[in-house]
Amino acid sequence: MSERYIAFLRGINVGGHVVKMDQLRDVFKEIGLSNVSSYIASGNLFFDTDRKDRNVLAKTLEERLLEVLGFQVPVFLRTITELDAILVQNPFKEIPLTENLRFSVVFTDTPINENQDLPIWSSKEDMELIAVNPFEAFIIWHIINGRPPSGQFPKDLLPARNTSRFFHTLVKIRNAAAR
Repeated sequence: MSERYIAFLRGINVGGHVVKMDQLRDVFKEIGLSNVSSYIASGNLFFDTDRKDRNVLAKTLEERLLEVLGFQVPVFLRTITELDAILVQNPFKEIPLTENLRFSVVFTDTPINENQDLPIWSSKEDMELIAVNPFEAFIIWHIINGRPPSGQFPKDLLPARNTSRFFHTLVKIRNAAAR
């Protein structure tokens, strides 16, 4: 039976890595994925597959993207059901959203230590880690003097290999993926 996946790609259309979404969709189709579509130009793709090993699939995508694009693109895969669970969990729901806050979800493919005393602040106190799952971290960005955060969390707190999306964007991605 086929599963619907959402692929969150890191580093697409940032830092000089300009890629057209049709090129990414073609890469996904080339390796045999079906019903491939994308949402906004920041590396969010949806597809169906009957492949069962997500780690092998992510590695296959990363290898092919490196061949085609010439740079590494970490790939983080979630099913619609998994994204639904993240959206339902929503640890931000009791926090009033202001113009100086952004709610972000960080995706990893290696486990995050869930036994931490939260919240944990970044080195410049401009990000606040408020909740974690085995493979996601929920972070509040504090916009200071109009600037996005530049602080860091300790390396043993969050795996360096990750990508993030704003929570409100995840809602839109979920809705687009279900079409």
